[in-house]
Amino acid sequence: MSAQFDHWSEFRRTFTAITIKTTEFKPEYAGKMNFYLTAVDRQIKHPTDNPTIGLILCKTKNKVTAEYALTNITSPVGVASYQFTTSLPDVLKDQLPGIEELEEGLKDIEEENQ
Repeated sequence: MSAQFDHWSEFRRTFTAITIKTTEFKPEYAGKMNFYLTAVDRQIKHPTDNPTIGLILCKTKNKVTAEYALTNITSPVGVASYQFTTSLPDVLKDQLPGIEELEEGLKDIEEENQ
């Protein structure tokens, strides 16, 4: 019993803030993401949780612009481009949570912060 408790006491959550843009990457997106990460860190994140991660998905990105925009941001933030597809690969369908699961997870977070 004690070993199980020690194992669970070391469990850490990781929050991820994701923003999806329909345009190319713009430097101001990095500042806005930094705002989101600070809000999560101060309002939701527990001191024992892993660092909050930011992900900015854009239609296109310029690697140099993204690098310059993110240079002095201390939180882990990534920028990636995306492509639309008309179908989800079968191998992923069973691995992604359903809407009910997502809603339940959000409800749990809300309850923890009350």
